[in-house]
Amino acid sequence: MSIRKAFKKGEIVQEAGQKRVKSYKVNRGLLRSYFTDENGKQHNFIFAPEGWVLGDLDAIAFGKASNLTIEALEESEVMVVDFVEYENQDWQKGLERMMRRAGTLQRRILMMMSTSALERYEYFMDVYPDLSNRLTQRHIASYLGITPQALSKLRAQRVGKVYGS
Repeated sequence: MSIRKAFKKGEIVQEAGQKRVKSYKVNRGLLRSYFTDENGKQHNFIFAPEGWVLGDLDAIAFGKASNLTIEALEESEVMVVDFVEYENQDWQKGLERMMRRAGTLQRRILMMMSTSALERYEYFMDVYPDLSNRLTQRHIASYLGITPQALSKLRAQRVGKVYGS
């Protein structure tokens, strides 16, 4: 059975290390999933605005504890579903959305391995066209694998490219 749940800005929706992982369909608000490396640095993995379904696909697929922490970046309302319940309910559309998100992640990983920071920023803007004003520069930079200072330079470079400078 799914339940509707509200989360406050900054509230942890799911902790890394959790064994019984869930999926989250965002009705309102914005979530992020991230992992924390051995040095304590957070790395943003994916953002989930309204209409997106978010979960730790690795943990779900392989029955492992979650590697990802999920946090509400804004006041959020989500539908929380135990993944095992997908088999017992009509969640096909949610599963299809989650698989599309998995494809988005695969493209992102390939891009991280083979493209410039500017190309990754362009991809971010294509995938999340409405989020640049809702996210902090620090969150976007972490997602791109660069520093906030480098992101400022990229934005300036992109504006120059758009206006033909």
